[in-house]
Amino acid sequence: MRFLLLCLVPALLAAQPNTLTTKEAAEGWILLFDGETMFGWTAEGGAQWRVAESALVVDAGDSGWLRGNSSFADFILRCDFRTAADGNSGLFLRSAREGPPHVTGYELQIWDQHPKFPTGSLVNHVAARPARHKAGEWNTFEVRIEGDRYQVRLNGAEVLDVRESKARIGHIGLQYNRDKKIEFRNIRLKPLGLSAIFNGKDLAGWRRVDSPSPKVPPEWSVRDGAIHVEKGPGQLETEAAWDDFVLQMEIRANAQSESHHPNSGVFFRGEPNGYWTGYESQIRNEFREGDRTKPVDFGTGGIYRYQPARRVVASDNEFFVKTIVARGRHLATWVNGYPVSDWDDPNPEGKLVRNKEARLAAGVISLQAHDPTTNLDFRNIRIAGLPK
Repeated sequence: MRFLLLCLVPALLAAQPNTLTTKEAAEGWILLFDGETMFGWTAEGGAQWRVAESALVVDAGDSGWLRGNSSFADFILRCDFRTAADGNSGLFLRSAREGPPHVTGYELQIWDQHPKFPTGSLVNHVAARPARHKAGEWNTFEVRIEGDRYQVRLNGAEVLDVRESKARIGHIGLQYNRDKKIEFRNIRLKPLGLSAIFNGKDLAGWRRVDSPSPKVPPEWSVRDGAIHVEKGPGQLETEAAWDDFVLQMEIRANAQSESHHPNSGVFFRGEPNGYWTGYESQIRNEFREGDRTKPVDFGTGGIYRYQPARRVVASDNEFFVKTIVARGRHLATWVNGYPVSDWDDPNPEGKLVRNKEARLAAGVISLQAHDPTTNLDFRNIRIAGLPK
């Protein structure tokens, strides 16, 4: 019996809504909905969205939509929905922040009775193959978008495979039509089109930048397919530059004792050959009072100086996946697929982030060696630039 229970535990954990398995997180999946809050979403219009029983629910207020704050270009999106037989809703894909989302982007239909564009269609563009959702039960959409190709599956069956070129990037959205209750859960996304910027063998494509007043210069090397760094301060930066992007990497902070929590960061949009410039996505897996919602020094995934991580997800001595999405003034971070920061820079545009200027121009990505106790590994570093 004990053996049977141990075998069932992974399956039960995988079946929990709004969670990712370790394998899914390693593959680059992220949660757009954490199952508990509307963190990372903005309500547009008069719909009264709420979280109930681990789902995003709306059944009151005027028509409107719930907009995911981050923008994506190429991706796989999976989402569960539940509504009545006469339900009328939809998913918005690649929609703009301003304007009607079905006009600036695409509306993936949830409405079996529509005479021309039934469930699974791109409304006003392409009709799906005949399909119906299961009324009053959970249904699953899987949408794969690469360039101008849109592929849609409903409950595992392909209902659409078309090419459309109106929009190349935008927000994910959830629709509410007045008096038509709808529920959503398990909203997860895997960015596509990322390319490696570290070859796993040497530091080609990277250059070191030492501290203006070095005390203990960092030691950068490649070990077991990872960039390894000890000591510091200093940084290792890319030779290439990006402005808007999706960046994913695996990181391990190697603690040398129970009281040691390596301090580091990933800088982006930095000045080439500058020192610790641009925005910093913090790396520090330390928290207070045994409470992971109380990060020390902004916590892993926090936007240093501006927004602390709302939870310290990662632990020292274990590889974790960090995902950073930057588009214009909006910056967001996920750790092991869990959303930890979501912020719009309100400052006037300029070059120096530390002087409270919003840097929107392209810049380098840097790995930080913070101090003489630094000991970290970075691997599987990959990025996709986002279209304008």
